[in-house]
Amino acid sequence: MSREPIFLQPVFKERIWGGRALAETFGYEIPYDKTGECWAISAHPHGQSVVRDGVYAGFTLGQLWEQHRELFGNVSGDRFPLLTKILDANADLSVQVHPDDAYARVHERGELGKTECWYIIDCEEGAELIYGHHAQSKEEFRAWVEQGAWDQLLRRVKIHPGDFFFVPSGTIHALGAGTLVLETQQSSDTTYRLYDYDRTDDRGNPRELHLDQVFQVTRIPHIDPVVEQKSHRREGLLMTTLLETDMFTVYRWELNGEAYLEPTRDFQLVSVLEGSGEIRVDGRVYPFQKGDHAILPSDLGNVKVSGQAEWIVSHP
Repeated sequence: MSREPIFLQPVFKERIWGGRALAETFGYEIPYDKTGECWAISAHPHGQSVVRDGVYAGFTLGQLWEQHRELFGNVSGDRFPLLTKILDANADLSVQVHPDDAYARVHERGELGKTECWYIIDCEEGAELIYGHHAQSKEEFRAWVEQGAWDQLLRRVKIHPGDFFFVPSGTIHALGAGTLVLETQQSSDTTYRLYDYDRTDDRGNPRELHLDQVFQVTRIPHIDPVVEQKSHRREGLLMTTLLETDMFTVYRWELNGEAYLEPTRDFQLVSVLEGSGEIRVDGRVYPFQKGDHAILPSDLGNVKVSGQAEWIVSHP
């Protein structure tokens, strides 16, 4: 087992609602003028990250998961469980919902469900997102959808940089225009569209909706999940737990100086949102900077981090 951080090259996705913020904010060489998604840490078949350098350079994350499970604490599972994205919502995303594991297993050829969460990296003044709905029964929900009573149905929430939202499967949601978000989610690419503002694709065709599936998987009524955050400091590192669920735990780490990380059997997914610094493992130095994404393998040992930086960190 190689004792070193595993830095990854992202995969980029063109989206009708995308823009150029991923290049302007993080310096990425994006392939499209409407680049909407950076799949930063992904082993999903629809877009796999590739190891940038080091012992495993050129491996996809899926290959690492299959061939070097010791890097991940020898945990069981037929697929890498998580997916980290950065989303550039230059325009409004479609109003959508995701299924849970049980529904996806039956109806989506064994795909995982999709529970996710959002950390708002940046947003325009007055930006908002759709988070939940106002219907109190399935009958009321269906009636408002059929009437196109979107202002009555959809619940809008104003947002600010640094806000955090937990989006369990079954939650109606949509990012609004002018929003840059880091998303931690189950490794799934299943989305059911409820409403898309009557937009058309490049050929003038309306984008597909999935109303039958939406009616089956949406949580009614909507209830905001309870999220309790807590922080503790370890030398120059302030570690805030943003979310703990059965599927994943997510943290915000603020580094101001240096700190030693406690050995852990959890492998950790790291995204650098601001700043730069160094990771030291067994006397070797691994620089990091804004826009980097890496995995700290299980049992990495004594790790020292130093610099000025903001990270979002997660693990299953």
